[in-house]
Amino acid sequence: MSILQAIQDKFESLSPQENKLASYILLQPRDVAQKTITELAKVAGSSTATISRFCRSFQVENFSEFKLRLAMELADQPTSNQYQDIIAGQPLDRIITAITANHVRSISDTARLLDIGQLREAIITLHRAERIHLYGSATSGVVAQDFYQKLIRIGKAVAHFSDPHMQQTSAVSLSSADVAIGFSYSGETPETIAALKTASEQGATTISITKFGACTLAKAAAISLFISSSEASMRRGDMASRMAQLHLIDILFVGLVSEHFDVYVPRLENSFQTVQQYTGKRGRK
Repeated sequence: MSILQAIQDKFESLSPQENKLASYILLQPRDVAQKTITELAKVAGSSTATISRFCRSFQVENFSEFKLRLAMELADQPTSNQYQDIIAGQPLDRIITAITANHVRSISDTARLLDIGQLREAIITLHRAERIHLYGSATSGVVAQDFYQKLIRIGKAVAHFSDPHMQQTSAVSLSSADVAIGFSYSGETPETIAALKTASEQGATTISITKFGACTLAKAAAISLFISSSEASMRRGDMASRMAQLHLIDILFVGLVSEHFDVYVPRLENSFQTVQQYTGKRGRK
């Protein structure tokens, strides 16, 4: 995920001191990547404490890690810095190009920001879980439903809930042997946050899948997984962000099956053969 884009997305919500620092970083990113924290504090009219706090608000542990991510981003900067929106009367061939570019960039941004340690922890947790409950509404609910279909094919005891009341009913039934995953692009969906907090209170391990940056859902989860936070247009209906979430759960699923190949592949093959037999018999009627 683009750190520069994340800063732009959060610009209006930053404190005055952080806002001043963000302005300098956005205007002089290559200069920032070459400076020490003391040097940046001096030229940006900030303080080392503010810079450290600023880095942590973007899920970066310290300024050294922030510079590393910024340098990597600048070295691999895409030709376009903005997602392309829906335009009136746009030719179909340009729509194909624009939507493809949006999806590719969203997936690429997400891949750059994924934390391998958190991913591995999530995979370990999913494998050990007695039950897995998935919470998500609207577009995020569609993603949760997709993950449900994947996990049930490998024999996991999984359920998906989009209704707020059922989310709470589900969450309060969980135990320390279970896992709850909250899906919310904004990270501020009240119902999903409430369900994850209830699940945590019951001792369940909680996982959040949300956009990059400080948000309530991520803070409520034991394991936080982030996707690109660059999409913010009501016209697109969160198209690229949906693709990023689907990309992330595909990584989780393949990682889980690959890590425990002998356990899950036979189950996958069995579910495939069973469905094939069923559809074959139905087709011959």
